[in-house]
Amino acid sequence: MSVHSQKAEDYFYKGYNCAQSVFLAFCDVIGYGEEEAAKISSCLGGGMCRLRETCGAVSAIALVLGALYGDFLPADIESKGNLYASFQSLAFEFKKRNGSFVCRELLGLDHLYDDPRPAPRTSDYYKKRKCAEYIASAAQILDEFIEKREKYK
Repeated sequence: MSVHSQKAEDYFYKGYNCAQSVFLAFCDVIGYGEEEAAKISSCLGGGMCRLRETCGAVSAIALVLGALYGDFLPADIESKGNLYASFQSLAFEFKKRNGSFVCRELLGLDHLYDDPRPAPRTSDYYKKRKCAEYIASAAQILDEFIEKREKYK
């Protein structure tokens, strides 16, 4: 387990959502403060505000990639394409390791979305969900990507 994987799990057990947990774990790399990072990623938990779509941990991969390697020039199609390709490759790696990158599929839910109110974080909540494993997996995949990219710079 990487340092960022452990940090991400720790944030989750403090009560942060999946996206926040991963994004906060990388504050040391992306240069954001904790409060700013928590706010930016707050709507991505529960597969985007409990719509149970793309897993928040996977959405946080996109946020970290954007913070580190994102382009800001609308006409820079090449950079945008490279960034999208990087995210797709990491999302599919997450799917390979975990079976899906869709929140409801990862949680085994049979409905499209949930009540928007978050469930209380109890010991039973943590026992029923593998979210901590998915968060650690997303952080590990990001660490591997960043390390590889830095090595071949």
